[in-house]
Amino acid sequence: MTASVANADSGNVLRAALWMTGAITSFSLMAIAGRAVSFELDTFEIMFYRSAIGLVAVLVVAGVAGKLHEVTRRNVGIHLLRNTCHFAGQNLWFLAITLIPLAQVFALEFTAPLWALLLSPFVLGERLTRGRVLAAAAGFIGILIIARPTPDSISIGMLAGIAAAVGFAGTAVLTRKLTRTETLTCILVYMTAIQSALGLIFAGYDGDIALPSAASVPWLSVIVLCGLVAHLCLTKALAIAPATVVMPFDFARLPLVAVVGALFYDEAVSLYLIAGAAMIFAANYINILAETRSWRPHGRVV
Repeated sequence: MTASVANADSGNVLRAALWMTGAITSFSLMAIAGRAVSFELDTFEIMFYRSAIGLVAVLVVAGVAGKLHEVTRRNVGIHLLRNTCHFAGQNLWFLAITLIPLAQVFALEFTAPLWALLLSPFVLGERLTRGRVLAAAAGFIGILIIARPTPDSISIGMLAGIAAAVGFAGTAVLTRKLTRTETLTCILVYMTAIQSALGLIFAGYDGDIALPSAASVPWLSVIVLCGLVAHLCLTKALAIAPATVVMPFDFARLPLVAVVGALFYDEAVSLYLIAGAAMIFAANYINILAETRSWRPHGRVV
């Protein structure tokens, strides 16, 4: 490798790391904001306001860009299923951050890629390889280390965190299926519209939707803005550097949020959490390495 190529690779890694810093910060701020408004709004109300504001933003941007014609009715059923998964997963995530330590929620969330690789054969027809099975098994061991399931240790918050990861996994595989035929604009319009409707239904089933107070509006704005910025930064990072380089940076969220939890919420970090998170990290990295080594330049699996 020449010096110029090496310098270019180093530059790409540095730029990807900077983008991932934005993603990590945004995801962490969203968790803090979600906990801040949870004392006034329930999870359905948070999702309703987040999706409704997002719908307005997406329609305005798509209209100005002249891309509203890309919204088709080809896969309405898949859109509905995808956004039901995401709505359930996001609501459970917001519930989990109010019930268990933030670091524990994030550690459980990192199992989403492992659930996704188990769902892929059924949704996408992808082959369940030895590497995927090994990664899934290691991730499951990580969950057991963190949860230490006994009648006394299992809590609603922990179950919500695990179920949220499954919901995010379903969202991921169905998104991949949709990207085969639909544009990003189409996916975003359906996402915000369907989740706004679901949020309105579930938040208003009792005829009482709480209006955010002046103190909660800034926190809701943080949730909406950080959600958009986090995914933008992650996408940018993946466009610059390979997943094997980018995704390990995401695990920096865990120590960061553990520090936040300790400083602001007096949350202790146990050795079980550290060991389980390390196992989940290893499982994800095994999967990333296995997947990147099985692909060739033209995208054919060998």
